[in-house]
Amino acid sequence: MAAVAEEDVAGTAFPSAASKVILLSPNIFSHLLLIFATSSCLVMGLAGAMLPLYVFSSKNQTDFGMGGEETQLSFFGTLLLGQVIPGKYGFLAQLNEGRHLKKRPTEFRVDKVLQPFDGSKFNFTKVGQEEVLFMFEEGDGGQNQYFESAPVETSQRPHGMVAINVSPIEYGHVVLIPRTLDCLPQRIDCESLLLALHMADEAASPYFRLGYNSLGAFATINHLHFQAYYLGMPLAVEKAQTRRIMALSNGVNVFQLLEYPVRGLVFEGLSTLEDLSIVVSDACIFLQENNIPYNILISDSGKRVFLFPQCYAEKQALGEVSQELLDTQVNPAVWEISGHMVLKRKKDYEEASEEDACRLLAEVSLSAERFQEVEEYILNAILGNTAGEAIDTAAPASEEQGDEEEDVRSKQHHGPMLGPEKQEFLVLQ
Repeated sequence: MAAVAEEDVAGTAFPSAASKVILLSPNIFSHLLLIFATSSCLVMGLAGAMLPLYVFSSKNQTDFGMGGEETQLSFFGTLLLGQVIPGKYGFLAQLNEGRHLKKRPTEFRVDKVLQPFDGSKFNFTKVGQEEVLFMFEEGDGGQNQYFESAPVETSQRPHGMVAINVSPIEYGHVVLIPRTLDCLPQRIDCESLLLALHMADEAASPYFRLGYNSLGAFATINHLHFQAYYLGMPLAVEKAQTRRIMALSNGVNVFQLLEYPVRGLVFEGLSTLEDLSIVVSDACIFLQENNIPYNILISDSGKRVFLFPQCYAEKQALGEVSQELLDTQVNPAVWEISGHMVLKRKKDYEEASEEDACRLLAEVSLSAERFQEVEEYILNAILGNTAGEAIDTAAPASEEQGDEEEDVRSKQHHGPMLGPEKQEFLVLQ
């Protein structure tokens, strides 16, 4: 486990009921996740239970975004399920028959982004004993710690929890539930987003991403949670061109996606995770309060966040989505929007094309006019809460200008780059 020290819990800030604490070396989170994801933690319900606890250190403010050791290819980073669809975007198609039958049913309205928590509906305090992996929270010291056993219920620290996803897409597919026992509804705030950014930072792998779906954007449970899994290749949206439209004095830059089927914004942090969380949560809060469904992708170990306002469910309710697309049974949430097309029918998988993927994603995206309106409101909301400078809010640069514009760029991902030809991947047993 690469532990560097072991000591009793007495004298620490954590519950004395915990058995012992192990001080961890850096970048151990991925190894722990692998161990937990391939085993089970037997818990007879959450109330009064004892669970493993991973405590990440309070990071020095200057550490974020400064780089570090080169990321090594992990076990999860060597496995892919699916095929790369030929074309300029490099979408990944996966056949996952029956996944929609395994998912827990949606038990709330899909036309309202903000809805109160309802304890009578399914929520993560009702998960089975085989689903909970460990608790996850920030500590006060400068060293990561791992408690083999700590009480779930404590008035001092509302624990976040990591559980398996019962209808997984990829290896290591888990769910992060901030402040689990507080029973928060599915809505973003700065604190919960910051916890998700820390999880990405602790994983320290370009292959590990977190995603968030709001209500109305294909979240299926109204209990605050993020999804996360490993995927050993760059997502299509991570390779898309962007143009900077705002720079803030706290080191956060805001970009607009260019020439991608779904219109969206990209937030990039250059100083601290907290600064990035404040800016992105301001944008999310605006969308929530104005009943605009959205999806979030957290990538680059928490350094970049993609934000996609979307309208597919609204179009579906209005009868504006073609029957051909409806027959695919694909609900375009964060993973599909980012370029990981999870298909339900073998026919769709075998005939997958970039044209089909773009046709689906085009129905997700806001129109150019509507997106520009929403973007302006988001930028104003950010500026109203953060000292910053708007560099440019004009229309995107043309294709001809793209390579010459100072703020137009294509982000290079650290993962293995794959060619446009169709490729198959083997699953190691």
